[in-house]
Amino acid sequence: MPGWLGRILVVLVLTQAAMFLARPVTSYRALALGADERVIGLITASFAVLPLLVAVPLGRVADRRRPVGMLVSGVVVLVASYVLLGMAGTLGGLALWSALLGLGHLALMLAAQSLIAQQSDNSRHDQDFGLMAAAVSLGQLIGPALGGLVLSADTAGSLASATTRAFLVAAGLSTLAVPACWGTSTAEESGGRRPPDGQPMSARDIVRAPGVPAGMFASVTILAAVDIVTAYLPVIGERLGIGPAVVGALLSLRAVASILSRLLIPWMVRGLGRVRLIAVSAAGSALAMAALPVPDGAVGLAAVLVVAGFFLGIGQPLTMSLIVQAVPDDARGTALAIRLTGNRVGQVATPAAAGLVAGAAGVAAAFWVLGGLLVLAAATVVRRPG
Repeated sequence: MPGWLGRILVVLVLTQAAMFLARPVTSYRALALGADERVIGLITASFAVLPLLVAVPLGRVADRRRPVGMLVSGVVVLVASYVLLGMAGTLGGLALWSALLGLGHLALMLAAQSLIAQQSDNSRHDQDFGLMAAAVSLGQLIGPALGGLVLSADTAGSLASATTRAFLVAAGLSTLAVPACWGTSTAEESGGRRPPDGQPMSARDIVRAPGVPAGMFASVTILAAVDIVTAYLPVIGERLGIGPAVVGALLSLRAVASILSRLLIPWMVRGLGRVRLIAVSAAGSALAMAALPVPDGAVGLAAVLVVAGFFLGIGQPLTMSLIVQAVPDDARGTALAIRLTGNRVGQVATPAAAGLVAGAAGVAAAFWVLGGLLVLAAATVVRRPG
């Protein structure tokens, strides 16, 4: 493994551990401030608001210059966001700093993806994006378990004070990632290439490229599934009498299954092909989402989450490969930014819709609707043009 890729993986493990410590803790903080399921859905959606405005301009920046500065800036914004979340005393403040957290996460992930897209050969994209996604899953394994331990450490204290400590732990983890950001760019990487006429590929042409719309839709629905599981598993746990430590362990178990599937991606692609494997992952995720509200205890939830984690882990890295190889080299950063924009649209619309559905018909209905969207994504990928 090249050294620059190893450094990117270290950055991602630390920052994703912090992120997936903070996301469930945000739900607990909201509960402590009196939020119901509908408000939790809106706060979860606020994470994606600011990235919608700046994703494509940031992608153009990544195509024109080395994205290392963007990587460092993203980590710094994450640290500041966690500190502010720990100080939030209102639901409005919680939503505002969640939006800032989403901006930092966008810059970080776009920079990391652009570095891999620019510096890895096409033949290594599935493998390197798979390793990147496995690092993200490793962070997702560490974060919820650590968050559950922090929340459960002081049973005499209030839930609000416990969440403040958890956000500070997230800030500390992200701070450790700053030194690893340096050295993530190779000397040979040019930081963005222009075609002879100097005109970059337009966003409209990128979106219309064969395979890109289907890949984006699959990416959106799979990421939305991860977000909704992360946001609503604490709610399911509260209703079943399952404590924060066990909920954190269950979320980490899902991440273990995702790590396994992502490490197996090169072999699964050789057996099924990239497109068919994306469709299988979406269909398998749909079945898991439909089954998630059924169990009435931790053991049943654990079994469903293992299946969900395995299938949810496959789609994201493969849609990255699908999209970056559908456009010229000099438009890859922008294409990834458009993909991330689509993801953020899904992260705004899907949790907000899930909150409305959960408020009206219960949490189970939200997971069943999401399962239907995942089935549609599987069908769209298989029938994509090109």
